Amino acid sequence: MSKILFVVTGATYWTLADGTRHPTGFWAEEVVAPHRAFTAAGHRITVATPGAVVPTVDKGSLAPEVNGGEEGAAEIAAGLDAATELQHPIDLEDVRLEDYDAVFYPGGHGPMEDLAVSATSGRLLVDALASGKPLGVVCHAPAALLAATLPDGSNAFAGYRLTGFTNAEETQAGLADRAEWLLQDRLVQAGADFQEGEPWAPKVVVDRNLVTGQNPASSAPLAAELLKMLAA
Repeated sequence: MSKILFVVTGATYWTLADGTRHPTGFWAEEVVAPHRAFTAAGHRITVATPGAVVPTVDKGSLAPEVNGGEEGAAEIAAGLDAATELQHPIDLEDVRLEDYDAVFYPGGHGPMEDLAVSATSGRLLVDALASGKPLGVVCHAPAALLAATLPDGSNAFAGYRLTGFTNAEETQAGLADRAEWLLQDRLVQAGADFQEGEPWAPKVVVDRNLVTGQNPASSAPLAAELLKMLAA
């Protein structure tokens, strides 16, 4: 049995280019699918958030239209109820990497607000990458990689093949022209080798111990890759 750390956004909004606050949080499927996969395999999960705040789910991620209908929405809601660790997070400041066998970052627009500029999260990511432990990051959560800077000012993930929520997906979601910055652009600027798949289709990229997923549909296949790494 392994211990897996979920680093979840504590943000409840995403600040747009005009200063307005778009309500958000974490994306439900990106927590539920990996949580189910890991717990079914007998692993234990700890949730960490900035300031140990109980994380907020993006209400949009609970809608039937993004979950394949009413039945899918009910399944996601049930999965959130089962993820009781969300109600008892530890403070990200108190995380000791040596206590965990893998680290996972779910998305939602929330990480664009807080984890993208969190030095604490950035240090954890640098250390997790260097440790060789499985590190999974999905959808908008690769925004957190932007804070993973090395002493020379470069990004720890420069040169890594990875993916995340694409400009095309942000455009189709209707928020690209209102965003202050786009995730794909910033990851490329940081030196990452960004791999873009078809919008909304599952895409997972593995480079050394880093596993990234492009969008919500990629969260279950990403979890499967992390499970393979843990079993190796």
